[in-house]
Amino acid sequence: MKIFWFIPTFGDGRYLGSAKGSRATNHPYLRQMAEAVDELGYYGALLPTGRSCDDAWIVAASLFPLTRRMRFLVAVRPGLMSPTLTARMVATFDRLSEGRLLVNVVTGGDPVELAGDGLHLKHDERYNLTDEFLTIFRKVLAREEVDFKGQYLEVHGAKVSFPGTQKPYPDLYFGGSSPAAYRVAAKHINVYLTWGEPLSDVAAKIDEVRRLAAEQGRTLQFGLRLHVIVRETTKEAWAAADDLIRYVTDESIAAAQKTFARFDSAGQRRMSELHSGKRESLEISPNLWAGVGLVRGGAGTALVGDPETVAERIKEYASLGIKNFILSGYPHLEEAHRVAELLFPLLPVEGLTGVSSPLFSGPFGEVDVRPDQINPGEPHRANAH
Repeated sequence: MKIFWFIPTFGDGRYLGSAKGSRATNHPYLRQMAEAVDELGYYGALLPTGRSCDDAWIVAASLFPLTRRMRFLVAVRPGLMSPTLTARMVATFDRLSEGRLLVNVVTGGDPVELAGDGLHLKHDERYNLTDEFLTIFRKVLAREEVDFKGQYLEVHGAKVSFPGTQKPYPDLYFGGSSPAAYRVAAKHINVYLTWGEPLSDVAAKIDEVRRLAAEQGRTLQFGLRLHVIVRETTKEAWAAADDLIRYVTDESIAAAQKTFARFDSAGQRRMSELHSGKRESLEISPNLWAGVGLVRGGAGTALVGDPETVAERIKEYASLGIKNFILSGYPHLEEAHRVAELLFPLLPVEGLTGVSSPLFSGPFGEVDVRPDQINPGEPHRANAH
């Protein structure tokens, strides 16, 4: 398994929907996060994207010189970025970081936020644009000179003069739960991502994407993005889950859900349907808890339990063909240590050999609703899909 962590660039804290226990994600804090991810043996970290986040490219560029092993999973935004300019950014970062870049392709799901950035296309149109973007992007990074004229994009003599380290380019990660997204993934993507849903729902998505990729003569890897609340005992874990939403009010839930309702993201709709804005019955399948999604856009579920149970649930997802796990927890710095300490010894984690960590001896890249943002006029978008 490739186990990733998450570097929050929008603020961090102990509680959702509250300023209590919050902390600013300034550069010293982000440096601590990156150094922890690097030293603990995570494969890499996802950096979120959106207007309530610091820019992921600037943050990643400031952190890679301070780390040695970890990869940075950083978003490109079709419709907001030129495919050729993006290709040069990717090649440069990949070369200077010595091959430690991974690319998260984010089409976006909040029409209000996208309009604020100048993109006014409907849902399926955005995925058609993403298809054109990736057609150009992949070819120029593979050292081709490209002439292309589509419905949305047109380039002549497009090329990249200085290639990156990874050939033909860094792996492309991508998530989306609509038929339009599935088609893009099947045609272009290396790793298809899904948020944490019940096992049968995830299996159905993977089967469909795998089928469409086979029609293109391609095979994909798969990944899962979710939170983790792991403690030494089951009782402690569920108490921690309850504590995470201690200060979430009915009013904040209603405001967040009203905002999420305007999204045209199929993935966000599926996340919201898991709890329907209600506090009752948040354990939607064994140890899968939907409480995070009451006030957080995007990844809204967490695996909750003791280490053995959480590891077993992760292995159940792995049995579907999932190899990439992008995990997170609140606060992210402390939980990065806790997950490495409690879960890594129970999982076949790639890349732990030779990692220097106080926890081990011998072998071994979505946005919270902040209190000041809970109103129908401000988008509460997640990172990824």
